[in-house]
Amino acid sequence: LPAGSLADPKRGGNIVDLLKHAGFPTKGYEDGGPSSFPLTPFLVGWDGRPQEFGSQLLLGEIDVAIGGDDWIRERQLEYQYVHGQDIQLKCVLELNRGKVRIVVIATKELIARGDDWLKQLLEEKPLITMVAEMPYLAVDWFQTKIKELGFADSHGDFRVQKYRTPPTIDKGLVVYEPWGKTEAKVVNGAVDFALEITQTGSAIRNYGLQIVEEVLNSQAGIWVNLDIKNDPEKYEIAKLFLLNLYGSIHAEDKVLLSFNVHNEKRAAIEKFLGDNHLFGDEPTVNEGETYSEFAIELDTVNKDLPLAKVRYELAKFGATNIETIPLDSSIPGLDCIDF
Repeated sequence: LPAGSLADPKRGGNIVDLLKHAGFPTKGYEDGGPSSFPLTPFLVGWDGRPQEFGSQLLLGEIDVAIGGDDWIRERQLEYQYVHGQDIQLKCVLELNRGKVRIVVIATKELIARGDDWLKQLLEEKPLITMVAEMPYLAVDWFQTKIKELGFADSHGDFRVQKYRTPPTIDKGLVVYEPWGKTEAKVVNGAVDFALEITQTGSAIRNYGLQIVEEVLNSQAGIWVNLDIKNDPEKYEIAKLFLLNLYGSIHAEDKVLLSFNVHNEKRAAIEKFLGDNHLFGDEPTVNEGETYSEFAIELDTVNKDLPLAKVRYELAKFGATNIETIPLDSSIPGLDCIDF
């Protein structure tokens, strides 16, 4: 379970409510831990930072992690570049939360030198310096660029160091790991450029810097070590967890609309629903002698057919007792999860 913004309802994550709606209410998580699942004790909570989850999944300390693509990828690259290991992890469900961009930023003066700014910099300087909270994403981006530009032989070496220790190489790339304020280090000329995590880019613009390239789009998701498939009991629990979590996510921005209609007017109602694709294979109907009760699921953020307009049109067709019911969960079927 990730500490930080994903657990904070004021910052758009609110994993607490998401888990509750999925049928897995937590105890202690919203207070900073220790976290537990009182109604589903077969789930054991482990509080941590997303920066560590990739390694923990690899080591088998945890079986399932809620974390961002960015930090999982960072750990995968660290194991690849430093330890020569290929971590086989899979995101089995995206949560539509915690969306960020990983970008390369530089001063406008450097970018003004033309499209080949990096090539020119490589020609001028045998040692390039970057600052990045995700240093191995920076290393991987740089390695790809120098191969494309023909500088792999001259600048292929790299080091990841704490900011700002003396460089341990005299050519290639040094990536400094900072303790925040990446932009300030670039604008004050401490490094050549940086890899930064951003949502809106406002801080980058405020510092007068420019986004050079987008390296990765990231969001929170459910990650697993695929070795869990070798344990049938854990695998079943993981599928149970994922299916219900999917239902909670799928229900967001959706409501259940129920209404009654006289059977004489039913054909017109069904035509309206069909013409506007407001049901799947067929509408859900409880038919009585005089009236029929309909139930349809609606997307509340559909600008082409707003909820208010649907209710109004149904009333015009003779629908009565139109009720709008919020949904905590909506599960299409077991095949909605790919695991």
